[in-house]
Amino acid sequence: MERAAGPEADTLVARGEGAGRRRASRSNWSGSLIVASLTGAFGSSFLYGYNLSVVNAPAAFIKKFYNETWERRYGFSVDERTLTLLWSITVSIFAIGGLVGAIIVTPIVKFFGRKCTLLFNNVFAVTAALLMSVSLLAGSFEMLILGRVIMGVDAGISLSALPMYLSEISPKEIRGSLGQVTAIFICIGVFTGQVLGLPEIFGQESRWPYLFGAIIVPSLIQVVILPFLPESPRYLLLEKHNTSKAERAFQTFLGKEDVSHEVEEVLAESRVQRNTKLVSVLQLLRTRAVRWQVITVVITMACYQLCGLNAIWYYTNNIFSEAGINHKTIPYVTLSTGAVETVAAVFSGLVIERLGRRPLLIGGFGLMVVFFAVLTVSLTLQKTVHWLPYLSIFCILAIIASFCIGPGGIPFVLTGEFFQQSQRPAAFMIAGTVNWLSNFTVGLLFPFIQGGLQTYCFLVFAAICFAGATYLFFVLPETKNKTFHEISQAFAKRNKVSLELQEMNHCSGERKSNAEQESNFTSSVGNGETKKGIV
Repeated sequence: MERAAGPEADTLVARGEGAGRRRASRSNWSGSLIVASLTGAFGSSFLYGYNLSVVNAPAAFIKKFYNETWERRYGFSVDERTLTLLWSITVSIFAIGGLVGAIIVTPIVKFFGRKCTLLFNNVFAVTAALLMSVSLLAGSFEMLILGRVIMGVDAGISLSALPMYLSEISPKEIRGSLGQVTAIFICIGVFTGQVLGLPEIFGQESRWPYLFGAIIVPSLIQVVILPFLPESPRYLLLEKHNTSKAERAFQTFLGKEDVSHEVEEVLAESRVQRNTKLVSVLQLLRTRAVRWQVITVVITMACYQLCGLNAIWYYTNNIFSEAGINHKTIPYVTLSTGAVETVAAVFSGLVIERLGRRPLLIGGFGLMVVFFAVLTVSLTLQKTVHWLPYLSIFCILAIIASFCIGPGGIPFVLTGEFFQQSQRPAAFMIAGTVNWLSNFTVGLLFPFIQGGLQTYCFLVFAAICFAGATYLFFVLPETKNKTFHEISQAFAKRNKVSLELQEMNHCSGERKSNAEQESNFTSSVGNGETKKGIV
């Protein structure tokens, strides 16, 4: 009986521990944390996704507006080549604005903080929305192009500031799920742009300016709600040295009074670093201890844009048409792509803390390789077999789902997890620069690749996905439920950095007396602040 009771007791204990972990995970989702993530994403990554798809539906009407404006100014119609150039500039210049935003985000988040940067960024969004929505009334296509540039700046800033904010306010147990909010709202934004572009809503010649005016709504919602939420507690503690505000921020986001453990965890990181002064991009690139983290972020972000999803959007209408779908019905069928994208992103957010970042990212790229290969075959032979166009449609949806399960959001999560507090703004600047340069490269080169290789162009993207998956398989460690210090240790051997040296620095920080810690932080806290004894 005793021998039988032993395994049963162990099983009950294991079940109890598992249930405890699940309860702890659920308890991490406080109301303030949920509101902060949803509000931040709605006014940031949602607008990025929305502006990716919003130009597709009114393309014919905007080109007509360009032609009419040109004829009114110069007395003759614009030639086809110039019109194509103007339209290409309108679409692709969004990436140039994004590159500018990614470059300027580091000094902005340094001086304004993460939350205030998101709020300040709405100035760009509202300005862009006003310019683009009144361009038809003013008879100026330059206003539309300028608005796209400014909207790109907004996107470049938000795609760095939002993941930074979310990674710093979330407990490590749900950091991946909360980080996926960025990707989920990008997908929701794409889908919303498709829905509002339907003929019954704003997809008409007289209504297309409203598509751009709608950008103001998420911005205003963010401006109204976000000021009532705290700044990143890690930013307040490590960069502003404001312990009392950091404690209150932790209490608000975690929904509990005792946050001494969380504060001590952040202070431990500070003691390891010893110097929380923000490093520059050049300093980060020269830091041996994060060399492979930087390389991994660069490769992951490049694959994020170069994996061919933009090419899929380019081909969608043509493939649906080849499948025999009526041209008037295609806009409604295209909604299926946005719906699949959103569902896959939500699924990824639900399972990322169970499966981890590594399997989802590598698996997503791997599945894209398979479906790109099948799509190439089906597109090449679709005129010889009547059912192959439907296989092409399936492959399109499968590629979109594979992308959103892993590659669509996890690169942003990893960028926030790989680096210490003082390195994070520079890291996001590098990631954003690679992201937007790759975006612009795809927009610039894809027409030539497609013209030269025809349906075989997808093999180029399959090769990129394969290369990315192979690299990540050999280099990427799992970061699930790990602190920033533990992730740094996982890369230490590859970076040829002595773990003993890291631990020695950590221990020397631990040996600092409580009185000395008190003195250091009291001198940094502003007048009138009360320093609580946490350490």
